[in-house]
Amino acid sequence: MLLAIVGGFLDAYTYIGRGGVFCNAQTGNIVLLCVAGARGKWFEALTYFPPILAFVCGVFAAEAIKHNSSKFIKADWAYVVIAFEIVVLVAIGFIPGNKANVLVTIVASFAASLQVSSFSRLVDSSYATTMSTGNLRSASQNTYLAITKKDRQAKLRAIRYYLVILAFMAGALIGSVITLYLGIHGIWGAAFILACACGLLVYSGWRQS
Repeated sequence: MLLAIVGGFLDAYTYIGRGGVFCNAQTGNIVLLCVAGARGKWFEALTYFPPILAFVCGVFAAEAIKHNSSKFIKADWAYVVIAFEIVVLVAIGFIPGNKANVLVTIVASFAASLQVSSFSRLVDSSYATTMSTGNLRSASQNTYLAITKKDRQAKLRAIRYYLVILAFMAGALIGSVITLYLGIHGIWGAAFILACACGLLVYSGWRQS
């Protein structure tokens, strides 16, 4: 849920504070790119392409590390991803706006793709921490099964999905408010939430050892 909060936070931050571009919701970027192109605003359309490409590169990087790295790195991959993302978000808060916004959305999209590629399981189901469409579909499917088949496991899965969706919405709301008040430095709020998630991950690993 903390990762989902960060996912919603970052999209609100880059959309409000970094030029109206999403760093997670690449579907939105693709639509905005096509709308701008249809209006003949080719320069504006090009601003949506770099984060899309950065997101793809992030997925490639995550898969390459998963398949080609040592067992030690794979075992600690979750820690590496969160630590890397925290460093990236803190650094972004120091990058000035306007002309540097493209650089920010590229770096943020790369980090977001690492997150969504690395944290893709919610107990016994697949889910996403940086977008809600797939989660909403899965929640609806499991709700249907829970109602029509009296499936208790489907009910539990639906609840988990709805909680993640609500967390994403909360993150978008928090990110919007903080960005409106703090501007480009608002992203440090997302870094703090990630630090909390990292702390919980470390604590969980300590409890299991």
